Amino acid sequence: MAVDQPKVVDLIGVDIATGEVVLTISDHLDWRDGQEHLLALQEKLNTYLAFVESGELVESYPEAKERAVGIKVLFKFRPDRLGLQFLEGAKEAIQSAGFSFRHEVFAESYGN
Repeated sequence: MAVDQPKVVDLIGVDIATGEVVLTISDHLDWRDGQEHLLALQEKLNTYLAFVESGELVESYPEAKERAVGIKVLFKFRPDRLGLQFLEGAKEAIQSAGFSFRHEVFAESYGN
């Protein structure tokens, strides 16, 4: 499961510290083809939003009922400038829908 599988929710869990249900996107793509990468990420984010807003999240993961929901993107490679701009816009849109949004680079220690 990964960002290049647009119709699949990669990971669902509960953040023990906050109680928030977190849906995680696993993004292993590099940024050589930034436009293609952004299209894949946008499609994946749209799938996640539809999954939550349709009620499928609670059907599939009953622990999500009455919990705050967040979306996290876990990158293997640090986003480029356009990627960071996209993420800022995505954060605004996702937060305006009532969900939290964050991203991080998983392999930071590998010099990516």
